[in-house]
Amino acid sequence: MTSLPFVEYAIFLIIGFFLGFSLLWFFHRIRLGSYDKICQDLLQKAQIEAESQQKANEIAQKQLQVERQRELDQFSLNERRKIQREAERLKQREDKIESRMNLVEKKLSDIEKREAVMAARKTQLDDEKKHIADLHLKLIEELEKIGGLSSLEAREQLLQKLTQEAATEAANLIRRRKKEAEEEADKQASTIIATAISRLAVSCVSEATVNTVSIPNEEMKGRIIGREGRNIRALERATGINFIIDDTPGAVVLSGFDPVRLHIAKAALSDLVLDGRIHPTRIEEAVEKARVNVIKQIKAYGEDAALRAGAINMHHELIMLLGKLKFRFSYGQNVLDHSLEVSYLMGIMAAELGLDQSLARRIGLLHDIGKAVSHEVEGSHAIIGHDIALRCGESKEIANGIGCHHFEMESVTVEGSLCSSADAISASRQGARSEPVEEYICRLKKLEDLALELPGVEKAYAMQAGREIRVIVKPDMVDDEGVVKIAKNLSKNIEEQLQYPGKIRVTVIREKRIVEYAV
Repeated sequence: MTSLPFVEYAIFLIIGFFLGFSLLWFFHRIRLGSYDKICQDLLQKAQIEAESQQKANEIAQKQLQVERQRELDQFSLNERRKIQREAERLKQREDKIESRMNLVEKKLSDIEKREAVMAARKTQLDDEKKHIADLHLKLIEELEKIGGLSSLEAREQLLQKLTQEAATEAANLIRRRKKEAEEEADKQASTIIATAISRLAVSCVSEATVNTVSIPNEEMKGRIIGREGRNIRALERATGINFIIDDTPGAVVLSGFDPVRLHIAKAALSDLVLDGRIHPTRIEEAVEKARVNVIKQIKAYGEDAALRAGAINMHHELIMLLGKLKFRFSYGQNVLDHSLEVSYLMGIMAAELGLDQSLARRIGLLHDIGKAVSHEVEGSHAIIGHDIALRCGESKEIANGIGCHHFEMESVTVEGSLCSSADAISASRQGARSEPVEEYICRLKKLEDLALELPGVEKAYAMQAGREIRVIVKPDMVDDEGVVKIAKNLSKNIEEQLQYPGKIRVTVIREKRIVEYAV
C-alpha cells in the first residue's frame, strides 16, 4: 500500500518533466524567431549608418580638397605678385645703372680731354724749364768768370759767413735774454713772496710744555695726592706726565714734553675733579676715556685741516696723521698750523704764477706728514712723508713735492719746488720758533727711545724735565731679576749716548695684576 503512491508520484514527475521540456522548447523556438528579426533590423541600421558615414566622409574630403586648392591658388597669386615686384625693382636698378654708366662714360670723356690738355701743358713746361736751366748755367759761368770763384766755393764762403753771424747774434741774444730773465725773476719772486707774506695773517704763539688745571678747593689737592701718594703715582704712571702740586692756590700744574700726553692728562684730571671720585681704578678709567676722546679730536683736527686747505678725497690714514700733527711742534711751532701756513703760502704763490693752486695747497698741507711717524720709522721726515703719500694713493707729483722740500730729491713740478720756499717763510717769520724748546723735546724723546729699545719694555715716560725716567715692563716677559738688569743696561746706555747735566734717575716698574670675580 505504501509503494503505490511512490510509483504514481514518479510517473507524475516524469510526465511533468516532459511537459515542461516541451513547453520550454516551444517557447525557445518562438523567441528564436524574434531574435533573427532583431538581428536583421540591426544589420539594416548598420548598413544605413555606414552608407551615410561614407557619404559624409566623401563630402568632407571634397571640402578639404576645395580648401587646399583655394590655399594653393592664394599662395601662387602671392608668389606671382612678389615676382612681379622683384622684376619691377630689378628694372629700376637696371635703369639707374644705365644712367650711371652714361654719366661715367661722360666723365671719362672729360678726363681724357683734360689729360690731353695737361700733357700738352707739361710738354710746354718741360721746354721752358730746359730753357731756364740753360740760362742759369750760362749765368753761373759768367759769374764764376767775373768773381774768380766756383759756385761751390762761393756757397761755402756764404754759408760760413752766415753761420758766424747767426752764432754771434744768438750768443748776444741769449746773454741779453738771460740777464733780463734773471732780473725779472728776482723782481717777480720778491713781489710774489712779499704778496704771500702780506696776505698771510697768523698768530705767533709758541707751544708750551706746562699746563694748569683749576681745582675748586685746597682739599682736592689732598685727594689728588691720595693716601701715601698712591693717586698721584697712578696718574703719573698712566699718563707719563708730571703732576706738580705746590702752594699755588686753586691749581695743579702739569708738566710734560709730549703734547698728546699733556692733553690726555689734563682731560683726565678735569674729569676726576668734576666727578670727585679719585682712586687708582677710577684714574685708569678716566685716562682711558680721555685717550679715546683725544683720538676723536685727532680725526676732527685732520678733517678740519683738509677742509680748510681744500684737500678733498683724502685717505683716512692721512687724515689721522694730519690730526696728530696738531699735538706736535717743531721749535715751539705747532706742526699742523705750520702745514696750513705753508699750504696757504703755496696757494698764493701758485696763483701769482698761474700754476695749479689745488695741487700746490695739497703739497703744502702734507709736506710735514712724515713728522707724525718720524719717531716710529727711520729716515728723514720728508722721505717718510713721500712714501706715506704714495702708499695712501696720492699722485707722484704730490709725493715728489713732499719729498723734495728739503732738497733730498729732485723736484719734477714747479708746484713742488715752491714748497721749500713756503716752508722757509713759515718757519722764519718772527715768533714762529724757539730753539731751546726743540732741544729740550729732542733730549726727552731720545731718553724715552733708549728705554723702548730694550726687550720687554712696554712704556717709558721721561719725568721731572728729563731728570727721571720711569720704565714699565711686561710682567709676563720680565721677572724680578730682569728688572734689575734692564735698569743697569738703561743707565749704561744713557751714560754712553746722551749728554745731560747732573744725573738721571732710572725707575723700572714691574706690576702684575690678577682679577677674579666671586659670584
